[in-house]
Amino acid sequence: MNTAENVAGLVDDYRSLFEDVNDDSSESIEGVLTREAEWKPEAAAHLLELARAYGSFMLRNALAISLALDIEDGELGF
Repeated sequence: MNTAENVAGLVDDYRSLFEDVNDDSSESIEGVLTREAEWKPEAAAHLLELARAYGSFMLRNALAISLALDIEDGELGF
């Protein structure tokens, strides 16, 4: 199970991946996630959609709840 300490490292990793990407282009970001982070295209699109739809405030709380309840993969199976 991932712990809260791993989140800061992930943020740094994604910042590095996205530093040269145009934020307005979801195709570019999805491409980086697919090529560099080895996400499948459907999962990359879903991740980006979640980030844009809910933002860090809501997702931070969802992360905390999932960690507290020991939910690692979730119902969608990504």
